[in-house]
Amino acid sequence: MATRINKYLSEVGYCSRRRADKLIREGKVIINGKIPEIGAKVEDDDEVVVEGQRIEKSRKQKNIYLAFNKPVGIVCTTDRRVEPDNIIDFIKYPKRIFPIGRLDKYSKGLIFLTNDGDIVNKILRARNNHEKEYIVSVNRPITKEFIHSMSNGVEILETITKNCFVKQLGQKKFKIILTQGLNRQIRRMCDSLGYRVQSLERVRIMNIKLDVPTGKYREFTKEELLGLNELLENSSKTID
Repeated sequence: MATRINKYLSEVGYCSRRRADKLIREGKVIINGKIPEIGAKVEDDDEVVVEGQRIEKSRKQKNIYLAFNKPVGIVCTTDRRVEPDNIIDFIKYPKRIFPIGRLDKYSKGLIFLTNDGDIVNKILRARNNHEKEYIVSVNRPITKEFIHSMSNGVEILETITKNCFVKQLGQKKFKIILTQGLNRQIRRMCDSLGYRVQSLERVRIMNIKLDVPTGKYREFTKEELLGLNELLENSSKTID
């Protein structure tokens, strides 16, 4: 079955779709001896060469999906120059993978890693309204006004955050479920209301819950992957 060249290069783990399109525009991708156009498709028996390197059919690997419990202090980047704090060097997984989304350096909890570029694009699309659940501790007692404001929108980054579910769990602890991913959103929301986050842990992404010790990872179960694909079935894709 024919596959768009940018998707093909993403599936074999060579680069993202966006990077593939850039390489095509730069004339660094060759299919059967010819430079293709953006959107060109390849068959399994086609010869694909990228930046002088032949991409073997055998390079197509089984998709990898990992649930990792990120510790505080680890940076969600594939940039190996951030040693020793980058997530890839910390995990030391034997095959090429990359994180889906981010958790800031001072937050902990669930993050996905994969080699499947398609699922990355779907999950990261904010308009798909995929839930992410967090447990947060702050520096002073929580009030009803705080819960109400967090639930109904807070002005940060020149916008108002979307309505979300917030529940108090203790004097200084609450649960929040977001469907958008603004930069350091929870910390900024709390700051705006005069609170400082002391700990932030992501405990769920969509249908997958955090259930491994800090610093450890596991593969998705078949049931989790099926459930995830059902949730993503109607999700928008990017041309990434």
